Amino acid sequence: MDIEKKPRASMDENESCDSKSQGQVISLKPEALQHLSDEEITALEKRLRRKIDLRLLPCMILIYIMNYLDRNAIGAARLGGMEEDLRLKGNEFQTAVSVLFVGYVLMQVPSNMLLNKIGKPASYLTACMIGWGVLCASTGVVHSFGALTAVRFLLGFVEAAFYPGAMATLSAWYVRKELGVRTAIFYSGSLISGAFSGLIAAGIIDGMNGVGGLLAWRWIFILEGSATVVIAFCCYWILPDFPATTKWLTEEERAIALWRMEVDAAGEEDWTAGDQQSLFHGFKLLLQDPKNWILIVVCYGAASAIAINSFFPTIVKSMGKDRITTLLLTAPPYLLACIVCAVVAWNADRVQERFWHTSLSIACALAGFIVSASTTGIGPRYFGAMIMLPGIYSGFNMSMVWTANTNFRPVSKRAAALAFNNALATICSIYGSFLYPNGAEPRFILAFSVNAAMATIAIIASVALHFILKRANRKLELREAEEEAAGRHLRGSSFRYLT
Repeated sequence: MDIEKKPRASMDENESCDSKSQGQVISLKPEALQHLSDEEITALEKRLRRKIDLRLLPCMILIYIMNYLDRNAIGAARLGGMEEDLRLKGNEFQTAVSVLFVGYVLMQVPSNMLLNKIGKPASYLTACMIGWGVLCASTGVVHSFGALTAVRFLLGFVEAAFYPGAMATLSAWYVRKELGVRTAIFYSGSLISGAFSGLIAAGIIDGMNGVGGLLAWRWIFILEGSATVVIAFCCYWILPDFPATTKWLTEEERAIALWRMEVDAAGEEDWTAGDQQSLFHGFKLLLQDPKNWILIVVCYGAASAIAINSFFPTIVKSMGKDRITTLLLTAPPYLLACIVCAVVAWNADRVQERFWHTSLSIACALAGFIVSASTTGIGPRYFGAMIMLPGIYSGFNMSMVWTANTNFRPVSKRAAALAFNNALATICSIYGSFLYPNGAEPRFILAFSVNAAMATIAIIASVALHFILKRANRKLELREAEEEAAGRHLRGSSFRYLT
């Protein structure tokens, strides 16, 4: 595509470029849009964004709800008598929890590189969803530790496709200044799941124990897994693929979808057909970028406490409440986290900033860890949980948005970064499952101390990345000024990192 300078539009959501970009927006109007005026193009872009919002976000939220329900059902099943029924001993429960993340870590990068090459997330992600739904339901019929471990490993292997695949899909449709709040809306699925998983489990445990000759904990897996399969079939017909491969777009909609992403990247095209790229092209570029290695530290530290999901009912139970009350008390911290996560991401997009929104969120989680480990009082510990979860989730969400923004092009590198960073961040969940052993309640000093240390490291890394990106932006500005003084235009010169 030929490149030319065009004046910048006003800095609202109707413009097709990042509001941190400076100087000139580049890229010729595509041939399919030549007959449209600027006002008509703005209206078309707004209609397209609304169309994608309505088809993509609700499906992604619903899939994420089921993803988290199926993965973390084991925490509620523990309260429903699973340990006793399967005669689990010692650290066998913790092993069953952590083995999921082994498969999860191993599959994320290959899965996202395959998705990027295929270019059809609607088919790929829903097929994986059917797979993990079947595996979740199968957990309800296991009768030994070995069978439980095998099913959990395979569940993680299949579930690994979703989060990085969903992030890659979102970042293929939304420009950088739109991505933060959409990612937070999508991420709310995991928080809604955390809020209502306890309520769902409480209803099943209270009303279905003994139905069909099965204990209630088995029904948790069977019902949630079966619902996942049904939802997957429905989402297949609604989800879009990438802009270049979605069949139900008009030619004008496809052109504007691709053009606005190209302008946002200062002239670089977005998705490339699978036969025009090697499977490992983006991954090779990623490994050579020192900025992403710092991002990995940020993501890892922000995610250090994610293993708390499977043990949060146990943590709340240590406050001395009965089983049903315990499950009900798990909801408020997740609901607050959902609200905080959305507000943080919305403001980060509004002001086009990443560092403070990431680091302060992680600092909030750090405060929650310290409070929870420092007291045995029910009130202070529940307060610690109420500030801990919003900090964990908003911090990790912003770290992944920062990953997508910093590794914006080429798209194969972005897809690899989202999977690689999330996979490495998930490693903490493998050992994290062993930080909450029986007998560690009520303060869980080891778990919260490790989480606090990792959060501190993440904050330090985010400070370093902030200054590195600001320095990179100054170099870009100097380079652009030199090119303009020489009467030349540098391709991609309007790009700036979000700091």
